[in-house]
Amino acid sequence: MTQRVAVVTGAQGGLGESMCKAMCDQDRRVVGSFLPGAEAEAQSWQADMKAAGYDVAIYPLDVTDYDHCSSFIAKVEEEVGPIEILVNNAGITRDGPLKRLKPEQWQAVLRTNLDSMYNMCQPLFDAMCGRGFGRIVNISSLNGEKGQFGQANYSAAKAGIYGFTKAIAQEGARKGVTVNAVSPGYIDTPMVRQVPENVLNAIVDGIPVGRLGQPEEIARAVAFLTAEDAGFITGTNLSVNGGQYMS
Repeated sequence: MTQRVAVVTGAQGGLGESMCKAMCDQDRRVVGSFLPGAEAEAQSWQADMKAAGYDVAIYPLDVTDYDHCSSFIAKVEEEVGPIEILVNNAGITRDGPLKRLKPEQWQAVLRTNLDSMYNMCQPLFDAMCGRGFGRIVNISSLNGEKGQFGQANYSAAKAGIYGFTKAIAQEGARKGVTVNAVSPGYIDTPMVRQVPENVLNAIVDGIPVGRLGQPEEIARAVAFLTAEDAGFITGTNLSVNGGQYMS
């Protein structure tokens, strides 16, 4: 069987890198994306991945721009093959309490974290349905489930992913296309490790399993939902948060 092409947006972050590795371990042809203008960093990352045994193609992508997403998809499909697996992982934070949250902070997070879902899925979805196979996983967040002080923009965007996921899951259900969400809790990534020690300790104290999650644990959830035999799981959210929020 021809290797399926899997795209992971935001590939260079702690979570994205682990997802790329998990897709490679599933024998996928993996394509990652990076922010335009960061070519040198992306090439260095790609070389490090290859040295570790993971051959990942990487392309520039602005997930906030529909036309750029369409061009990215066309280029990948021309050079690598038809995209049958999509992991919408790219995301940002621009935190602040609502009274100080500026319009540009709101818009940047909504465009990157929520508009990107449409921008990437819409150009791909019909072709996936036509081929009779597709796996889409949208990365949400614990804070999309429960909300978080100072993250009205982020929580709103991540919560919106659930409605989007459930709606298009219904559109693809009879055509072999599954659409699911994964909601990570607090994961041991460089970004989380930048939190002041006392704050980080308080976060860990609130996690029933007593530790931060590992990026590989999120990647395992994504790999589970993108597997060939995962066709009966669609329109759902898989929370991977150590029991911090139980819904």
